[in-house]
Amino acid sequence: MQTISRRAPIALAVVSAVATLCAHSSPAQAITLLDIIRGGPANRAPVYNDRLPGVETRERRVDPQPLPKVTGPKYHAYKPDAVRAVRTTGFAVAGNDASPFADAKVSASEDVAAAIESFYGKNATPLWVSNGDLNRKAQAVIELFERADTYGLDPADYRLTVPELLTASTEPVSATMSDGMAAVPGDGHRRSLMQFELDLSASVLRFAEDMVRGRLDPNRISDYHDFKRKDVKLAFVLPFVRAEENPAAYLEGLAPQSPQFVALKAELARLKAKVSDRDQRIELPDDLLLKPGADNPAVAGVVAAIREIASEELTSAHAETLSGYQEAGKYTPELVEIVKAFQKEVGLKPDGVVGRATVRALVGHSDEAKIEKLVIAMEQARWLPTELGKRYVFINQPAYMAYYHEDGDEQFSMRVVVGSKSNQTYFFQDEIETVEFNPYWGVPQSIIINEMLPHLRSDPSYLDRMGYQVEVNGRPVSSSSVNWYGSTQSIAVRQPPSSDNALGELKILFPNAHAIYMHDTPSKSYFQRDTRALSHGCIRLAEPRKMAAAVLGVTEQEIGSRIAGGRNKGEKVTAKIPVYVSYFTAWPDKDGVVEYFDDVYDRDAATLKAMAANTKARTS
Repeated sequence: MQTISRRAPIALAVVSAVATLCAHSSPAQAITLLDIIRGGPANRAPVYNDRLPGVETRERRVDPQPLPKVTGPKYHAYKPDAVRAVRTTGFAVAGNDASPFADAKVSASEDVAAAIESFYGKNATPLWVSNGDLNRKAQAVIELFERADTYGLDPADYRLTVPELLTASTEPVSATMSDGMAAVPGDGHRRSLMQFELDLSASVLRFAEDMVRGRLDPNRISDYHDFKRKDVKLAFVLPFVRAEENPAAYLEGLAPQSPQFVALKAELARLKAKVSDRDQRIELPDDLLLKPGADNPAVAGVVAAIREIASEELTSAHAETLSGYQEAGKYTPELVEIVKAFQKEVGLKPDGVVGRATVRALVGHSDEAKIEKLVIAMEQARWLPTELGKRYVFINQPAYMAYYHEDGDEQFSMRVVVGSKSNQTYFFQDEIETVEFNPYWGVPQSIIINEMLPHLRSDPSYLDRMGYQVEVNGRPVSSSSVNWYGSTQSIAVRQPPSSDNALGELKILFPNAHAIYMHDTPSKSYFQRDTRALSHGCIRLAEPRKMAAAVLGVTEQEIGSRIAGGRNKGEKVTAKIPVYVSYFTAWPDKDGVVEYFDDVYDRDAATLKAMAANTKARTS
């Protein structure tokens, strides 16, 4: 069952395996594969000659070799940061020959351990202990850790054992130790305090690191993640804490300040305050299919949901019908028009049919599910730069949308098609370099092997007939002359510019190891679908000329003139324009209102598992 939320998201959901094809090194992405899908025009056995390297003279009537397979990236069991023992023997406290830290045993990641050793190895006095007890700085930081969840972090990651207060100690008081350490009780309690001192410093450093760059190394979650982890200068944290009157405020100030993160944090606080109110929620079946004229008790829930979440403009325009509805269950023409208006308002196809996508838009995700999405989104937001830039392109795969920003504001957005679940688009950032007009499409090895090879073995002339160009070791050859039973590593296949070219009129390149880019497509109908996970990984744009004009700083008419010339030509993008190929199932729109999307690749689930593994390692 689905339940209602304050603001319903546009539904995203089931992925499709048949669609666009994405390239790897040269041009990449969709291709018309009707012949391949239908099995090719013939099943005659290929005949080979010896004109090319690797080509045989004997005739084969059957396929004696198993077909090779190129597999995609994998998801991993998350491995938390390795830890080592902090070397405490060199720590000293002013005025004492013996180190009170000698018996303390602390394990931490390499960067945290190094920061502790650097700080306490310089004759540092304790930060968190004064006069044999925890000081105000320690208490303030511990209180901050208890509300770490307001920043999308887990309080358990920083929780530690607090020693008994001095007044509760029955041990005799020992001699004065140093500044701020007078009246310290006996050795046992003193050791406990020094252990706590280092434990709290380790937690502070870990918290600071997590606030800046997140708890997880995204590249350990899956090979679909590709990020250079932020460098956090931990050597400055403890000295700053010592100098600050309010160290908790200093640590809170390390949180991202981007408007997107601020919006996510505010939404998290709102939902946490709301989760206890569960009795007034409207429920609709996940698999509801409601067509005009139907008689179904779920119609009452549909009407109630529209009353609750539709815009004031929509509800005012249909106030008479909505107020007069008697919950009879009949899906009348008047109600169909209201549903169509709602579907149009939330970006769905306005057909009046209430299916999974419309149900999700009406009732959204549960508050608990939204909170999970927000926590994940806040973690992922930390992987991105602190400032996205005044001019950038932001692609959010679960939303199936691309957004162009300039002067800090969203200028326009458009629908996109992204990779299917079996051919996922990566999560990374790069910089736009080139717009190529009338592009070639270079078919990647994965598509040649996984999808073309089975048909080329039975019909080696397929590529010739379809107008593709084939090269072996850089030499143009006929498709029918190639031994498709041998290795394909020296074989290159590309589709010349044409009206049928898989990349359409243009592509926008930001060269990366995954050969993902944005491009046009001749298959425009896919943009009318609500679920658009259909390609082999590249991003198909609904309005490619508009995006090309924006990144080149010219008009769409000028883009049209370049295309009309018919020549394959690349044009350098002179401005610095980052592109974020992202994956957020919770993200604020241009007005700061958080929208929620389906986890089309199950990446949220993988991230939650990684978070659980990380916390388990930290608390064990």
